[in-house]
Amino acid sequence: MKTEPFVIERTFNAPINIVWRAITNKEEMKQWYFDLAEFKPVVGFEFSFTGENEGRRYVHLCKIIEVIEGEKLSHTWRYEGYEGNSILTFELFAEGDKTRLRLTHEGLETFPNQPDFAKSSFEMGWTSIIGTSLKNYLEKTPGT
Repeated sequence: MKTEPFVIERTFNAPINIVWRAITNKEEMKQWYFDLAEFKPVVGFEFSFTGENEGRRYVHLCKIIEVIEGEKLSHTWRYEGYEGNSILTFELFAEGDKTRLRLTHEGLETFPNQPDFAKSSFEMGWTSIIGTSLKNYLEKTPGT
């Protein structure tokens, strides 16, 4: 059964090059996303990170599958020891001096049928990460 992908869009008060750097530079990513040991926006690059939910730890295994500099970044997203494979895509659109980001997470229905992998769980997570963490990171006042 194929379900609709989860999509979230937010517009940030930051130019596209700043947003691109925030989603592709591991030093910046650890300030709003996850602390990645290594990350390169290069097709074929593989990376992993650990996420936790209420004491349960999940190792995320990812591989970059598409990069259009300044516009689009896609990578696979799966969990070590669990079935399923999904694709996460960040797309950036310049809107004057602002940037609209569209995040699409497809293939969520391939994960095990348990609460941590429910679409609502991803919805809550991405809304917090993109809607709050990334927004606060990009729009922080200089000097804070």
